[in-house]
Amino acid sequence: MTTFLTVPKPGPKQEALFLLDHKDAYRQIRNYLAGRLLGATRDEIILQEVVKCLFCKLYLQRADRNSITEDPSAIAVVYDQAYKELTSRLPDIFPRNDQFLLDTESLAYVDRMLDGVDVDQPTRDPIGDLYEAFIGTTVRGQEGQFFTPKNAVSLLVAAVDPRIGETIIDPACGAGGFLSAAATHLLAQGAAAEQVASQIYGVDKDRYLVGLARAHLSLKTLERANVFCADSLAWAAENGTDFPLRDKIGQFDIVLTNPPFGAKIVAASRETQRGFRLGHRWVLDRRTRQLAPSSELQPSVPPQVLFVERCLSLLRPGGRLGIIVPESLLSGSNYRYVVQYIRHQARVQAVLGMPESLFKTSGKGGTHTKACLLLLEKKSEAEPSDQGRRIFMAEAQWCGHDSRGRPIRLDDLPTIAANYRAFREGALRSADALGYSVPIEELVDDILAPRYYSPDVAAELARLAETHELVRFGDLVASGLVTISSGDEVGKLAYGTGNIPFVRTSDISNWEVKLDPKHGVSEEIYQSLARKQDVSESDILMVRDGTYLIGTCAFITKYDTRIVFQSHIYKLRVTDHSQLSPYLLLAALSSGPVQRQIKAKRFTQDIIDSLGSRVHELILPLPKDPERRRRVTAMVEKAIQERIEARELARRACIELIGEAQSGAESPDL
Repeated sequence: MTTFLTVPKPGPKQEALFLLDHKDAYRQIRNYLAGRLLGATRDEIILQEVVKCLFCKLYLQRADRNSITEDPSAIAVVYDQAYKELTSRLPDIFPRNDQFLLDTESLAYVDRMLDGVDVDQPTRDPIGDLYEAFIGTTVRGQEGQFFTPKNAVSLLVAAVDPRIGETIIDPACGAGGFLSAAATHLLAQGAAAEQVASQIYGVDKDRYLVGLARAHLSLKTLERANVFCADSLAWAAENGTDFPLRDKIGQFDIVLTNPPFGAKIVAASRETQRGFRLGHRWVLDRRTRQLAPSSELQPSVPPQVLFVERCLSLLRPGGRLGIIVPESLLSGSNYRYVVQYIRHQARVQAVLGMPESLFKTSGKGGTHTKACLLLLEKKSEAEPSDQGRRIFMAEAQWCGHDSRGRPIRLDDLPTIAANYRAFREGALRSADALGYSVPIEELVDDILAPRYYSPDVAAELARLAETHELVRFGDLVASGLVTISSGDEVGKLAYGTGNIPFVRTSDISNWEVKLDPKHGVSEEIYQSLARKQDVSESDILMVRDGTYLIGTCAFITKYDTRIVFQSHIYKLRVTDHSQLSPYLLLAALSSGPVQRQIKAKRFTQDIIDSLGSRVHELILPLPKDPERRRRVTAMVEKAIQERIEARELARRACIELIGEAQSGAESPDL
């Protein structure tokens, strides 16, 4: 939202007006104070001073004591008195007898800027905006904590729908975004500020963030906030100090949280890990065909896994959980045990896929980790079967900013929120990526990632069924008509040891292998792998792992057989060209319907995405009309031959330029 603010310079408040965003106002405050505040150049210190001003401004407004004086000295007196009262009212946020570090001119400047911000506007998050403007949203990215964008927070809070009187906790509250949004939600229902403050709790093990979360929540209520510095996994305060929530396990109505992500983050001691079922190795029970925990601890457990169990343990039966998790937790085979645990403990209400840009804040800031919003309702011990239930799913493409963190108009989250409301009311009529339901019986291998069940992909294949034979790739492999294998890794020390191309995923584009791949390996390495890799003319290389290149294919010609290809690439071979042309297979794999399936079926691992064994699930649309098949085959063959001829002509021209005597040393060995 934009507001009209006065020109930020000394003088009367009734000066020329200009249009300025809230965050821009805070950035201008930051820039002004950074050059003026003596002895306090760190953003954290300047931020704390502005937070004091923000509280005073709100306190004065609500008490109808907001002075319109333009005298800096008078403004300073008003603020000093208000702050003195606040330190008595909110000792957990502001130390008693604390004072402003700002001089009178700086206080007057900040007051003037806050005049146009409307700090009491319910839809705004002043503390969040301040923090983003001063510190940045990725300050703790190295520890897996990326502060949640406000539109995602709002969507999750609205979906969980806290009610007056329900107790709410965020066990990884960070700067308090969920706490503030929950308070706003309850205040909008008419709850008294004192009541709201008494029913919302937060926990974080970072003392600085705990202080910020207290400020975040108290700014909404002007009451003391129940936010504690403690370890949520160990469920204990530091140094053995008293932890008021110690006996509250299993008593909360709602948990709202965005726990830290990261496979390399050590979130719990071995002793703490032992107390979690998800901290143990899970093995397959041959009788039930389900995974079950063993007595052996896992070597390491990502924090998001343990937080799932902690969050469910905090809820009473029937309590609701809204949590942000990496999509890999709901889709990767290595986390299948987590999904089984979730489904045993709770009813899955909704899974909302977010775009990879959700946590991107700039070109370098943030993370591309793909996340999902997960809504659960804890079961009682005698809970009936889930059979017959449906799960609401959605897959957002846009969330209000692009992949570089720049704001854009497009935001799918309000539409998803509306569709979820319609689903809960039994009024969801259409089914597209922004809102559809999946019967619990149709879940495959405990996969909960929404894009896996994309209704757009299913509808497209249904339309093609009249004119195309829909062939499952796995059936081609099972019949022996197509073989599939993977490449090998040679290690970085092998790079540059020779001129045999080592083909990586980035060396595959437009149906061909690059003429000059980035790395070459020695003849010795080639010979050691040649029999196993067995690259032949008419083979197809297909990218299996990566980011944007998964599903990209290359056709092997007679010039490309002396190569080594890496493990992130599949090699596909048609064994009987009379039954299936490799050219037709290449066209099918590269077609829009199959590429959209690949995008839907690939899953996120800890670092990269992968198609993995789901390549067998791909449905290939092959024309029923024999003439169309022949025509497509001929077109692909012609395209490949013409490209190869042009490529070889370019190679020979380079050789001719320097002469035959040096050609062997100067050109790749094809």
